[in-house]
Amino acid sequence: MLEVKGLHFRHGSHEADILRGVSLEASKGEITTVLGPNGSGKTTLFRCIGGIWKPRQGEIKLNGEDLLARSHEKRARLLAGVPQEHVPPFPYTAFEVVLMGRACHVGMFSMPGQRDCERANEALEMVGIPGLRDKAYTRLSGGEKQLVLIGRALAQEAPIMLLDEPVSHLDFRHQLLILRKIKVIAREKNLVVLMTLHDPNLALLFSDRVVLMNEGAIVAGGCPETVITEENLKAVYGIDVRVVSWNGFQMVYPGGGV
Repeated sequence: MLEVKGLHFRHGSHEADILRGVSLEASKGEITTVLGPNGSGKTTLFRCIGGIWKPRQGEIKLNGEDLLARSHEKRARLLAGVPQEHVPPFPYTAFEVVLMGRACHVGMFSMPGQRDCERANEALEMVGIPGLRDKAYTRLSGGEKQLVLIGRALAQEAPIMLLDEPVSHLDFRHQLLILRKIKVIAREKNLVVLMTLHDPNLALLFSDRVVLMNEGAIVAGGCPETVITEENLKAVYGIDVRVVSWNGFQMVYPGGGV
């Protein structure tokens, strides 16, 4: 269980907090999605959880253990991140990029060993792209790159996976492919998966829990159907929408016509 309690963050001497008392929980084997407009604090929250930025107040715990007290090296064994975009300085192969996920398990002056290579190959198999092993990462499609980055996070063997808008630049087919893969991985590996999305419909389809953020604070949290409502979406996004139930599913449509 990942627990975030009363998190506050601000940049330097700025007077206003970017995060204002954020609290949430994310469980093993589930996808918890943070939903909200641009500037709501989603990426800032992830950077605080990942240890890139230090909150000025609050707690971040994994199974009751304080993550804020952990060194960067120890935290790297607990949290694996998948960024929105990644541009490597060299044309590494897909295998080499995935193998980088083993860095936290390799000594400073050591080379990856057989176990590390085995874990990297297993990760490529898990995300379904063993055929891309020797291809240059820079020549892959957007969807293939995202699968490689997810593979890198899996190779890290961390119990928490943070995905910041993992499908923001992908077409509809690859959005579904990536999110289906993430859901399977969360279940099979029993990982705590915390991700951000922009599309409430994708959040409804693939999330076990949804946290709705606005202006650095949590507006609502819980199962997707109770959080993604017409009232909540209007309050956060300032637009009229309709949430319609059909054949056991809920979908969000524009309100008042298009």
